[in-house]
Amino acid sequence: MYTNSERRQEYCISVTQLNEYIKTILEGNAFLSNVCLRGEISNFTNHRSGHFYFSMKDENSLIRAVMFRSAASRLKFMPENGMKVLLRGSVSLFVRDGQYQIYVTSMEPDGIGSLYLAFEQLKQKLSKEHLFDEDRKKPIPAFPSCIGVITSPTGAAVRDIINILGRRFPLAEIVLYPSLVQGNDAPAQLIQGIKHFNGKSSADVIIIGRGGGSIEDLWAFNDEGLAYAISESEIPVISAVGHETDFTICDFVSDLRAPTPSAAAELAVPDIIDFKREINNSLSYMSAALTRKISSEKQKLELLKNRRLFGDPEFYLQDKKMLVTFLNDKLSGLITSKTSECKQKLASIAGKMDAMSPLSTLSRGYSIGYNLTKENPLQSINDAAVGDEVEFRLKDGSLLTKVFNKK
Repeated sequence: MYTNSERRQEYCISVTQLNEYIKTILEGNAFLSNVCLRGEISNFTNHRSGHFYFSMKDENSLIRAVMFRSAASRLKFMPENGMKVLLRGSVSLFVRDGQYQIYVTSMEPDGIGSLYLAFEQLKQKLSKEHLFDEDRKKPIPAFPSCIGVITSPTGAAVRDIINILGRRFPLAEIVLYPSLVQGNDAPAQLIQGIKHFNGKSSADVIIIGRGGGSIEDLWAFNDEGLAYAISESEIPVISAVGHETDFTICDFVSDLRAPTPSAAAELAVPDIIDFKREINNSLSYMSAALTRKISSEKQKLELLKNRRLFGDPEFYLQDKKMLVTFLNDKLSGLITSKTSECKQKLASIAGKMDAMSPLSTLSRGYSIGYNLTKENPLQSINDAAVGDEVEFRLKDGSLLTKVFNKK
């Protein structure tokens, strides 16, 4: 006979046995072995092993999900937090944790999540207001003396920014404006940071950002008020939010988008090592150019020194005299030729004038009458009256007459 205590020990099982039993029940259910599920991805992790770990959720519930590398490698897109998807898989239990989850074998997009929809709507609105236009973006100064940084004072992003700025361009002052970068209160603090630097004009360029995270983590940088604050900033703004694949409204409205906070620090300042190298290269080039110039001028001076002019000045003078004689003869020839040409032109003109001259007409027996009384030439008998004195010009002189009659 068994006691009650012995019977209880006989039927008592371990936690592992219970979980394995439940696992057997779940896997033995035909419906649960091939489930099609619609929901929104959350807490997505792309593990270094190639497996995807995430949660599927709707308005009221959540279930853990895993997609092994063999299935994940067949996807044509990269899942993201907030993305609505349709997936197919089987429901089972993870014995170690006693947690049931869905093992995903395939996945396809099913529209976008609510946050992504809000992001796209705000993006379209601000784009229509021309906040993203390239012609309104301000250039980043080449050599800023002061850099304003708006980010969390405790995150890795601020350490990366400070380290890189200090290494690349230690001449620049770094002013940190500590701000929340996640949560409902973060946008207001980020906006205040922009206004702080603009109000005091205490920076030549502003870096605003944070490290990577889910869309929920980065949502503060999709705030409409922050977008307007950045667009109204008189100081150029570099956006450094998340990783290279993360995009926020802050990225589009800023004057320059950096893929990471570290990259923002590199874009904000020149590398002093490169700058020194350029200066040294310029100095070397100038020195080499000056050396070549001096050498060239020395060669010219040596050639001049060896010329006959300096050894025999009389030869130089005689040479110049010959040149003057040659030019004088050439000038005389040109004058003679020009004079002859002008004489020919003058003779031609004189011949034409002589043919048209009234003297030529007089030489053929004609005369010209001139009314001395009225002081006009005679062309008609009406040009003179009885009693008028008239002068007739002939080829060899003039006759003074008086009009006694007209017919």
